[in-house]
Amino acid sequence: MTLPLEYESFQYITDDTADINEETIFLKTTQNNKYFETIDPQPRHITPLELISIWNLGDLKVVGVTGTNGKTTVTAAIYSFLLDLNEKPALQGTRGLFAEDNRIEEKSMTTPSIIETLHNMKQTRDMGCRYFIMEVSSHAIDQNRIEGIEFALKVHTNVTSDHLDYHGTVEEYRRIKSLFFADDTPKLLNKDDIKNITYNPIGAQSYGVDEPATFKVQAFSLLHGITAGVKHLQEEATFHSPMVGLFNLFNLMAALGSVVMLTGKKIDEVCEVVEYFAGVAGRMEVLSRSPLVIVDFAHTADGMFQVLDSIKDRDISVVFGAGGNRDRSKRPKMGAVAGRFAQKIYVTSDNPRDEVPEMILEDILVGLRGKDSVVATPDRRLAIEMAIENLEDDEVLLILGKGDEDYQEVKGIKHHFDDREVARELLGL
Repeated sequence: MTLPLEYESFQYITDDTADINEETIFLKTTQNNKYFETIDPQPRHITPLELISIWNLGDLKVVGVTGTNGKTTVTAAIYSFLLDLNEKPALQGTRGLFAEDNRIEEKSMTTPSIIETLHNMKQTRDMGCRYFIMEVSSHAIDQNRIEGIEFALKVHTNVTSDHLDYHGTVEEYRRIKSLFFADDTPKLLNKDDIKNITYNPIGAQSYGVDEPATFKVQAFSLLHGITAGVKHLQEEATFHSPMVGLFNLFNLMAALGSVVMLTGKKIDEVCEVVEYFAGVAGRMEVLSRSPLVIVDFAHTADGMFQVLDSIKDRDISVVFGAGGNRDRSKRPKMGAVAGRFAQKIYVTSDNPRDEVPEMILEDILVGLRGKDSVVATPDRRLAIEMAIENLEDDEVLLILGKGDEDYQEVKGIKHHFDDREVARELLGL
């Protein structure tokens, strides 16, 4: 990536060795250092920390949120609360780049390259933003795509099992996640999940539903949204949210605690704006209330567990699959979770990528042996159609795995496919 710079005699900055010239200085990072070392003679270069100084980004309060599930919802909630409190935030993540109340760029990687992140920080700082909220993936931590950034707050949602195709083992995955919390930076940790990471206790606060915590849920109801009574130190308050599910109570608590820590505002003042955040597209998105049809991004066994467990008081019908070219070990586990909670199960394709769709389905069905009311078809539209046709008024249909994705990837080609469009069409909405 090459960007305008105007620094000394250099007009541009790049992280690509192929773009270096007399006008372009090189940003040497952990990721590209091995390529840089092969250049002889070595060109003029700077580090991410030096670029942060050149662009004067030090006064921007950066918040990093990491975890297996919840990153997108928590960052969006923090952004929404800060917006409603007139605190001038920006947001970077899988949904794109936002500043104030505007989308600046479309969807991107969870955590882009460091040069792109710093450029996004500069863009939004120049627009007057004071906070920069970002999702931080395990890949980004491992590859140091956040080097040089000084965080005002680091937030932990949960750490279960994901990306084992990259990390190899659950233990290694948890070790990488834990690295993010090893320094003295202020941090907010999920007390109910804290056993899954190690962390530096300096600057650490916590939020919890079952466990004692700095930000503690004292009582809650999941009927008609989420209503919760919460306590921070000696202060008590109540909030209501139109969102659905127990795991979203955790997400809201993470965002609530973050905003209190960042702004110093009273918890009751922050609770007043919670109800205005309705969630993120494709994350427990309600398409229809009669019958109740919900689309969610859950694509791991733990993610499915959180979603299905949150509405286990209803009869559940579920459509789901698993991505190709990814961790195969999670597939039967996903099947087992569906079998535990759902009365009607439709196993189908997600993004098969380079794998044979029927083979992915076979892996999932291992976890559903002996279970009745299971239908398997690689045709995702057909699976959704059958699920809707067989849905009773008192049942809830969950279409899981893709959320707000608008494509299905097969053999390197992305074909247009949006669960929400298909479901709305079949429902006649």
